Amino acid sequence: MRGTHRGWRAAAVLMLLMAPAVLRGGDTSALKPPKGATVALMAFEDLQCPDCAAAEGLLLEAVAKYKVPLVRRDFPLPQHAWSFEAHVMARYFDTKSAALGEEFRRWVYANQGSINKENLRGMVERFADQHGMELPEKYDAKGELKKKVLDDYALAQQVGVIHTPTVFVVSVSERGAPFVETLDRDQLFAMIEKLQAAEKK
Repeated sequence: MRGTHRGWRAAAVLMLLMAPAVLRGGDTSALKPPKGATVALMAFEDLQCPDCAAAEGLLLEAVAKYKVPLVRRDFPLPQHAWSFEAHVMARYFDTKSAALGEEFRRWVYANQGSINKENLRGMVERFADQHGMELPEKYDAKGELKKKVLDDYALAQQVGVIHTPTVFVVSVSERGAPFVETLDRDQLFAMIEKLQAAEKK
């Protein structure tokens, strides 16, 4: 377990070293809706971020109202003690099913105030047990899930993300200005409607 913690610390250090590149970012060309969708919400999130937890309800409301997909991107901030590990765990639950990974992320946001670095593993084991499964001791033995988190982090740098949440409304042909840290309901919904209308022309 100690070696695993060293791996997470190394990843956090790597992200800190990469941080200056964020300021040179701003290329949003890679942000596109998933196949079959014309408009989507693209959210760069940190599972330990209170603002991300606060934004969750509005994002889910928008998804339900406008029938658009929510694409979650990992952007664990290096200053958060347990966020990176939680993102890797979320990726583990994704391997079981997309629905379970989504439920896990919502569960983390709902229980954020009760989670800390010391009890994260036990809390997540409880989540797994409630779903009739066991969290393996080495759930990312090959580092493949960690790589997915770091790939999302690199994408965030390319885009120019600095704060969480950063939410883009993206269409096949356009990307709206991002909502950073706080989401305004009226502005978010207006942006979705604007891009949906443009895609119908």
